[in-house]
Amino acid sequence: MEDPDLGRGVLHPARAAELISVERLAPAPAVARFVEFYWLVRWDLAGHPPYDSKVLAHPNVHLVFEAPRARVYGVDRALFVRRLEGAGHVFGVKFRPGAFRPFAGHPVGELADRSVPAADYFGPEADEANAEILDGPSAARADAFLLPRLPAPDPVAEEVAAMVERITGSPDLCRVDDLARELGLTVRRLQRLFAEYVGASPKWVLRRARLHEAAERASKDGELDLAALAVELGYADQAHLTRDFTAAVGISPSRYASSR
Repeated sequence: MEDPDLGRGVLHPARAAELISVERLAPAPAVARFVEFYWLVRWDLAGHPPYDSKVLAHPNVHLVFEAPRARVYGVDRALFVRRLEGAGHVFGVKFRPGAFRPFAGHPVGELADRSVPAADYFGPEADEANAEILDGPSAARADAFLLPRLPAPDPVAEEVAAMVERITGSPDLCRVDDLARELGLTVRRLQRLFAEYVGASPKWVLRRARLHEAAERASKDGELDLAALAVELGYADQAHLTRDFTAAVGISPSRYASSR
């Protein structure tokens, strides 16, 4: 997984890369206002036991074309685990943070930690497109499905996307009130915007950005200085980082680093 935007959040990336290939594809310009990118995941586990792919998810909604039918996945605030067996592939649409709200017609928070049939939002044509896209995955086919279904642009969604980008681009930003002050908003207003458009609280997005950074560092450095990393990421101390990481990943950062 050479693309950092694809690999970031994938746990045990070296092992995953041995079994899974991931490709990033660009949407058409009109679609790109709503979609960050398309992704294509392929796996072939011939001679290997089933593999549990584990991901610390990002604050994005995904439309996934997969067997037996396409589904929409809300933000998974826990650890996303997908068991892979045999050989196969899935094709995904990664919406920009906040950008699925105009498609949904309701607060995106209602989708948190859930997946629903894509037909709920895109009609029965989603199942027809599912078969076509899985038969020949391509950005052109995904564009052809989405272009006639694009909603009117929502300026608030674009503002929220910029807020999320501010957080994810600065993993040392760790307090919601600091973010609200910087944006000129009340904390309550910020929380409402994230519930409406993102599907996760600003506190969760802040914490997840730091955990992404910690996991990436740990996957590359078996001798990770946790005390220094905790300070760099704005944690009160190493113990606080360890508690957060263990709660999200299931093992401590030191154990994770040694299990690369």
